[in-house]
Amino acid sequence: MHSSDPSYPKPDPAPTMRRDFLKSCALAGLGLTAPTTMLSAIDKQQELPPYEGPYYLVFNASGGWDTSYLMDPKGTDRINRLYTSEQILSHGNHRFAPTSDHKQDGLSNEDFYAEFGSEILVLNGLDYSVNNHSPCSRYMATGKLDSLAYPTFAALVAACQGASCPLSFLTFGNYSATGNLVAKARVPYLPSLIRIANADSIEGNPKSPYHDKFALDRIEQMLHQQHTDRTAQPQLPRRQRTESMLYAAQLNSKALQRITPHIPKKIPKARLAQQAEIALASFKAGVCVSANLSIGQFDSHANNDTDQMRLIPEFLDGIAYTLHRAEELNIREKVVVIAQSEMGRTPDYNQGNGKDHWSIGSIMFLGPGIQGNRVIGATNEQQFALPLNPKTLQTGVGDGIRVRPEHIHQALRQLSGIADHEYSQQFPLGVKTPEILTNLWVNPTKSDSE
Repeated sequence: MHSSDPSYPKPDPAPTMRRDFLKSCALAGLGLTAPTTMLSAIDKQQELPPYEGPYYLVFNASGGWDTSYLMDPKGTDRINRLYTSEQILSHGNHRFAPTSDHKQDGLSNEDFYAEFGSEILVLNGLDYSVNNHSPCSRYMATGKLDSLAYPTFAALVAACQGASCPLSFLTFGNYSATGNLVAKARVPYLPSLIRIANADSIEGNPKSPYHDKFALDRIEQMLHQQHTDRTAQPQLPRRQRTESMLYAAQLNSKALQRITPHIPKKIPKARLAQQAEIALASFKAGVCVSANLSIGQFDSHANNDTDQMRLIPEFLDGIAYTLHRAEELNIREKVVVIAQSEMGRTPDYNQGNGKDHWSIGSIMFLGPGIQGNRVIGATNEQQFALPLNPKTLQTGVGDGIRVRPEHIHQALRQLSGIADHEYSQQFPLGVKTPEILTNLWVNPTKSDSE
């Protein structure tokens, strides 16, 4: 019998279609092998259930931002040259540098704090311990300075809360280690997301599917039945993994289709806005837990003021854009935002009117479970960190500690409810119990402070 014989069975189109889908996913960095227990649990549904939040967004100002031009103003000629101490502004409990007259584009501090100040928690006086880019980026991302094996917080929380999601951990740059707990997904452009979301269509065009709905349903039924029949049969590990990938590809394909309605028709021009659209559409579709967003060029060794006044407003504008779009998608109340950089800038200018690396900086947060309109920690007029009491969160009163990234990450694990998860236990941070920032996310009560 020959393939030209009309009676010869036609090749099943499913393997080719799945192979194309796997290729697309490989380009995006997706991992498609679903755990057997997860596959068994959703056999009846034949589709991955959506992850419904919370969602975690980590904004990275890569290169080292100048916090004296944002949330830790000083107003002295030696530290900055754009404003005086009398010009420092405030909104609620926040103090910040005036930037509306100095920014090149984007969002001023004035407008940013006016809209979001009531939700923002700032921690000043964060001690990075070192001031080189690579170790600092790793330290800020993972909470561990002396290991290359630790996952970033975004990867860890994705693994703990939604490892089966097709795009569980999205990253757009910066340090993105996963600790081998979850797949790292890279979707650099919105057109790429469209193609992945519509992998069963020609060039990602949903109007040009490879098969009509009837044929696709039959293919899905065949794959489901094949998986069900063979699950109970003994198989070689390699064959079992291959068939698991094929079935997982089908589940991921259907789940990823949920992204399509939430992809904007017009692609924004701003760097963070483009990244945010990909992450938010994936959140809304229930196929993503966390995203690592990043823009660079903050390493202002020359012309510090010009560079920082170009980049900080762009960074704040990106955060604002993200929150506005999250509101439009009705997921705003589920989004946790972490805005950070791997280092600060020196309190002195160099001969090129720039600022070099400084191991003291700041970080800000907002989102569910985080009480806003608060500033924790401080630096002195020389921009050195002041010790912080981990229980009362007061500076200069009683015993204090130098707050380092591991303290922040321990608190983030508690906020997200993964501190006791087995994956978190695999990567201990070594924070002693008396040093845990137990009240970081909410104001401590009087009894807590006593």
